[in-house]
Amino acid sequence: MRPPAFRLFALLPFFFAFGGCGYHTLGAATHLPPDVNTLSVPVFATRADTYGTEAAMTDAVIREFATRTRFRVTPSASEDADAVLHGTILREVVSPLTYNTATQQSSSFLITIIISVTLNARDGHVLYQNNKYTFRQQYQSTTDLPTFLQEDPAAVRRIAREFARQLVADMLEGF
Repeated sequence: MRPPAFRLFALLPFFFAFGGCGYHTLGAATHLPPDVNTLSVPVFATRADTYGTEAAMTDAVIREFATRTRFRVTPSASEDADAVLHGTILREVVSPLTYNTATQQSSSFLITIIISVTLNARDGHVLYQNNKYTFRQQYQSTTDLPTFLQEDPAAVRRIAREFARQLVADMLEGF
């Protein structure tokens, strides 16, 4: 049996080989300035004719930043914030996907939301910008009126969570 020091010495090349391979904890490779500690996320603006999407997007982004980063996130425009994230819903389109010939109605839909975001430092300098986040989600419509359940708000919430995850990853990891 070999002594424990020999085993440790034998594993030493692996530590050197894989120690600097680029793996890091989430948020460690942030591309934001280190002086950004407070992030303000006011309610997203909207150019769409729908109601509630801006609130769903804003809530999902605040929740994602609060859970995945070290930032103190405030839900309003604050002068004390080190950076402000402005979002605008540019388009929200619901398109029919399938058509039920028996009921003469569409039975599934595709919702597409296009969002623009800009992160500004306190001095107004743009830290991050993406003008064309595009997300799609399919949902089924209920044809049975007694059990009718509006599915498009749930689809919007799913898109909001997906968008928030992608936005935070893009801002922190720079991909």
